Amino acid sequence: MLVDLTVKGFLDKTAGSDPVPGGGSVAALSAAIASALTEMVANLTIGRKKYEDKETLMKDIAAAAANYQKGFINDIDADSDAYNKVFDAFKLPKETDEEKAVRSQQIQDATKIAAEIPLEVARKACALMDIIAQVAADGNQNAITDACVGIMTARTAVLGAILNVRINLTSIKDEEYVKRLTEEVERLESEAIAKEQRLITEVKKIF
Repeated sequence: MLVDLTVKGFLDKTAGSDPVPGGGSVAALSAAIASALTEMVANLTIGRKKYEDKETLMKDIAAAAANYQKGFINDIDADSDAYNKVFDAFKLPKETDEEKAVRSQQIQDATKIAAEIPLEVARKACALMDIIAQVAADGNQNAITDACVGIMTARTAVLGAILNVRINLTSIKDEEYVKRLTEEVERLESEAIAKEQRLITEVKKIF
């Protein structure tokens, strides 16, 4: 499993000639890193007298961030597995009309899964950005730049995952499905960019 690799091992595998892990897995990894940074800022706030009125909030944020991280870690391998299923579908026999029909349907089904996994990453990473903004506002101000890196990394996760949705949509024949997912990724893209910009703009006022 990709998640069991060392950091160097993951980078080496990504840099290799295999198509996986690719951008989708890296987007999920980016989201996991953003989650970890969020949890770190919360933990750097918990137990500090200056922030004792935020203790409960920070514990909730730390728990939520840890939960997000677990999900994103699973998504790293799920994205690569989805790509492999599409690849396997293309290798199905296509000698007879029946085989061609089965192969075509398998390709469509696998491609939808390959679109939905990064879409879910984008959804969750965009939601995580709200938590990051909160920990940046109410958490330990000595770690506010860590929160900024977190929201920037989460934004990258959203936009990267969205690209993987879009490329898969180009191969899907279900027009209504494509329209629905396209509208959603456009909304997520705009939201992620706006959320990042709001926090960065506020933090720049401090420095």
